[in-house]
Amino acid sequence: MTINLPFTPELFAVSRRIIWFEDPETALKNPTRFIAYAMRYATHPDMQIIRRFVDDDALRNTLRNAPPGIIDPRSWAYWHIRLGILLIPPLPDRRFV
Repeated sequence: MTINLPFTPELFAVSRRIIWFEDPETALKNPTRFIAYAMRYATHPDMQIIRRFVDDDALRNTLRNAPPGIIDPRSWAYWHIRLGILLIPPLPDRRFV
């Protein structure tokens, strides 16, 4: 599933709040990573903006492909339950080679 986020002033503003350490264009070019950060740090009004562009399938896709270290355990559980995924898998972990 490919997720494309438009470069809108609203999403830029949300991006600046939740991924403050990089420019919005860079953040929005990696939608799965952006949504993972949103699942952890976005406020309810932020998520209302994001949800105009992101459906439940995109959120489920983000959970399946979440980069390790972004979503905290509480948010991980919340979003799985919120999306009707009651068998919650372990958080993604970092693999060192």
